[in-house]
Amino acid sequence: MTEFKIEPAQRITRLPPYLFGRLNALKLAKRQAGIDIIDLGMGNPSDPAPQVVIDKLCEAVQDPRNHRYSASKGIKNLRREIANKYERKWNVQLDWETEVLVCIGSKEGFSHLCLAMMGPGDTAVVPDPAFPIHNYSVALAGGNVVSVPLGNDEKFINNVAMVIENMYPKPKLLILNYPHNPTAMTVDEGFFEPVVELAKRFGIAVINDFAYGESCFDGYEAPSFLSVKGAKDIGVEFITMSKPYNMAGFRIGFAAGNKDMIDYLATIKGYYDYGIFQAIQIAGIIALRQCNEDIDVQNQKYRARRDVVCEGLQRIGWEVEKPRATMFVWARVPQEHSKGKGSIDYAMDLMEYAEVAIAPGRAFGENGENYMRIALVENEQRLRQAVRNISRFVRKGR
Repeated sequence: MTEFKIEPAQRITRLPPYLFGRLNALKLAKRQAGIDIIDLGMGNPSDPAPQVVIDKLCEAVQDPRNHRYSASKGIKNLRREIANKYERKWNVQLDWETEVLVCIGSKEGFSHLCLAMMGPGDTAVVPDPAFPIHNYSVALAGGNVVSVPLGNDEKFINNVAMVIENMYPKPKLLILNYPHNPTAMTVDEGFFEPVVELAKRFGIAVINDFAYGESCFDGYEAPSFLSVKGAKDIGVEFITMSKPYNMAGFRIGFAAGNKDMIDYLATIKGYYDYGIFQAIQIAGIIALRQCNEDIDVQNQKYRARRDVVCEGLQRIGWEVEKPRATMFVWARVPQEHSKGKGSIDYAMDLMEYAEVAIAPGRAFGENGENYMRIALVENEQRLRQAVRNISRFVRKGR
């Protein structure tokens, strides 16, 4: 009898191997054996959401009117608050009815927008390294990715323009992400002007993932893509409540900008979901109205943790600069430490012998090789312990 095998859709087979799989399996085995792994691998906030948000959520849960299906685009007061925030913080005017949409976290919205815009034969330009979903969402939609080395200067813009100009068919989408995950690279005022000009010249849409737009330190303020004149003509921006408000598990994010792209995303979501649990959306309104100081407090924590990690890794010889945004440190491992091993194997060694989990740079693209991404999700004491563990591992020279 011939064995029957159920085959997945081609979109699944087009995905590359999940490079975090081995690391997650080893981490689970270690923890099951009772070993204390200091987990700095995922950007998963460990600090609580503001108490006023929690209190409002508890109150809203008690109201049976919130137990019904909600609106897939998000309730109007929440969309209005996002429009207010954009005007207040980035001087961007948005029509909350047509230019703002609530997502089940920005990752869901980003993925579904790619599904709404991309298909077989379509191409997206994505910098390398990149947050994995920036590549995988295009692949899942049936499109192709062309990579360009990540940058934040005129050379980068010129590289993107050269790729677009010399490709046929012309790429349909440019995906950006500043402040950047995983590298923590930032841009200054003026960066997005030539991006908008390029997009209009070549007729290409833009998505900027702005998830870390409020996670900034040392006086730095990340510019919004939408603050540039004409940006709404050609693109959208995604923001999230996960990082600034420590509401990652609430799964609430936003798409803002070009009304046609917002409408495409709304069409997809209209078929896929009935919206986020309304009590969470109501709690989100309270966060946007009352918790700006909480963002500042959280950023002070990340800045202090950043200093602990960067100064500690510098002492043991890793190449690292203090980032001015995100919740990550991006560090280059010296060859004498890795002994020629790739970043994935070296990350496995760090978990095995130093009992520290960090993300290998190769998991974010070819240009991430030899780097490690450290998430600032533990307190300063635990971070110092992580650096000590890595230092002992390096001295032993395994």
